[in-house]
Amino acid sequence: MATIDMRRKHSLSRDNTRAKAEELARSMQEKLGIRWRWEGDSIKFDTPEGTAKGTSGQVNVSDTEVRVQIDLPFLLRPLKGMVEGRVKEKLDTVIGPE
Repeated sequence: MATIDMRRKHSLSRDNTRAKAEELARSMQEKLGIRWRWEGDSIKFDTPEGTAKGTSGQVNVSDTEVRVQIDLPFLLRPLKGMVEGRVKEKLDTVIGPE
């Protein structure tokens, strides 16, 4: 079970949504050092080192929704609210506000 599970409805094309999800992953790669890869319509990621070490998750893209699931390691769970806020801000920027 993911520590963070956020869904965002959208009306973008699938290709555009995939491009936006990849933009989100690249942003997390630059800021947090995640490793990511596409698996079908999902971006799977993990963080082997740095301040977010041990964090993993996925970004799923469908025709109507983007779902972000993040599993925080035990030591980062007290920061869950802050992480959720940052993810929401990034989704607002990349996909659009709710």
